[in-house]
Amino acid sequence: MTKHFYRDMELLHREILALSALVEEMIDDAARSLLERDADLARQVIRTDQQVDDREVYIEDYCLKMLALHQPVAVDLRRIATVMKVDNDLERIADLAVNVAERAESLTQFPAFPIPAEVNQIVARSTEMVRGAMDAFVNLDTEQARRVREGDDVVDRLNAEIIDELTDLMHGNSQMITPAMHCFSAVRHIERIADHATNIAEDVIYLVEGDIVRHRSPGSSQSVSSFRPAE
Repeated sequence: MTKHFYRDMELLHREILALSALVEEMIDDAARSLLERDADLARQVIRTDQQVDDREVYIEDYCLKMLALHQPVAVDLRRIATVMKVDNDLERIADLAVNVAERAESLTQFPAFPIPAEVNQIVARSTEMVRGAMDAFVNLDTEQARRVREGDDVVDRLNAEIIDELTDLMHGNSQMITPAMHCFSAVRHIERIADHATNIAEDVIYLVEGDIVRHRSPGSSQSVSSFRPAE
């Protein structure tokens, strides 16, 4: 590939890192708005979403122009394809952060509602997964990417525990049904953030090793697919 291609890749790399920093800030602020019941901070997260949308479109457009101009192959093609997928996952994470902020804003109307202690844990774990996935992307670190994938099981377990606790709370006090549903929705969005972090980690493995692990459990060995293309 030409020097022009690698110059474009450096610009693309800077853009995706800037997008990641913005999205991570949105996650932090959305989580704080939920845990601290801060309506102003929640509204700030919601306003930031347009910046993410604009950056996401710019990055995708730049990737498409690079594909048309340079016609990359092999690892260079994988690199651009991975950036496009990470770009999309970051935009979806931002959307989910907005959803959390919206539920947080609604919860400010219920100051007596007890937010389950596990919410702090699922927030911390999901945020850690996003940062870990992006660190793996920057450093091309497949071991870290695999650790991110393994962390998704912890998030799923915490999500199930919170659902059980909220269900018991609603059964015991009908006045808690509405705020509990807001909390349930927020936690579900946080769990989905972890899923997208897992997607990014899997994209890193694909970029470095050329191996698609999307439909395999963490730690499983590569299996031979039974799929055969139509003739």
